[in-house]
Amino acid sequence: MGHEGAGVVEAVGESVTDLEPGDHVVMSYPSCGHCRYCLSGHPAFCEQGFDLSFQGVRADGTNAYHDGVHGHFFGQSSFATYSLANQRNVIKVPKEAPLELLGPLGCGFQTGAGTILSALKVPAGSSVAVIGAGGVGLAAIMAAKVAGATTIIAMDISDDRPALASELGATHTFNTKEADITEKLLEVAPGGVDYVVELTGIPKILSAALEGTAMLGTVAQVAGPPTGTTAELDVNTILNGRGVRGYIQGDALSKEFIPTMVKLYMEGNFPFDKLVTLYDFKDIEQAFEDTASGKTIKPILKIGEI
Repeated sequence: MGHEGAGVVEAVGESVTDLEPGDHVVMSYPSCGHCRYCLSGHPAFCEQGFDLSFQGVRADGTNAYHDGVHGHFFGQSSFATYSLANQRNVIKVPKEAPLELLGPLGCGFQTGAGTILSALKVPAGSSVAVIGAGGVGLAAIMAAKVAGATTIIAMDISDDRPALASELGATHTFNTKEADITEKLLEVAPGGVDYVVELTGIPKILSAALEGTAMLGTVAQVAGPPTGTTAELDVNTILNGRGVRGYIQGDALSKEFIPTMVKLYMEGNFPFDKLVTLYDFKDIEQAFEDTASGKTIKPILKIGEI
């Protein structure tokens, strides 16, 4: 909690040049800005990214809070009425966009859409499979449609998600409790699917996805299973040009990509509002329950007035 936020700028530090009070913003992941990955255009892989996100302090080790309370979670701690963030992970968005809906663009939706459009750069006419139709997966499906993929396969264990996935752009849907993943991928795309986005973190599903991928195709591993998790892969499958690549935040440059998603939404081409449910902060327990049951895909807590 507190890693996806949207709000209005209250004040800025003296070194901030691209934001001013009153701006509408979305907060995303932090990065240092000077390591080799940041400088090469891949800040999602920042060498200090983990510490900046999870150590509860600034890059220099100082803490903006007092009395033993630590913030700076994901560089923002946006699970609050007020949040202290860095200009590198605060992204200005148009004021005409519905601010109360935009928080999830900072992580989940950026991860799904960015994997398709920024990391994989899926070309028009390609085939794409998304395994796991939650918020991240459905964002990937919408992005695959934007990219011009002509075959878009959605797979999930839920009985309800296939219909929504179809509405958002999927051309084929399968319940993986009943369908063999490799078999269905090869059935829809003889020879294999060009791109697979794996969102379950289950090793046997990664293996099955790779077996259903076309030669020179790519499996994007996006889910993060527990450290030490291993998967069995047939080396000959990889020798045939197939690859597995892990991605964080869709390898997206938030300063560019979040405004792009907002623009696509405003044009009617990225209807992520169909994935979110708004809750007043007092209803937080209901939000937890609805998310756990699958009733809600992406809950948004409204803290204060927008």
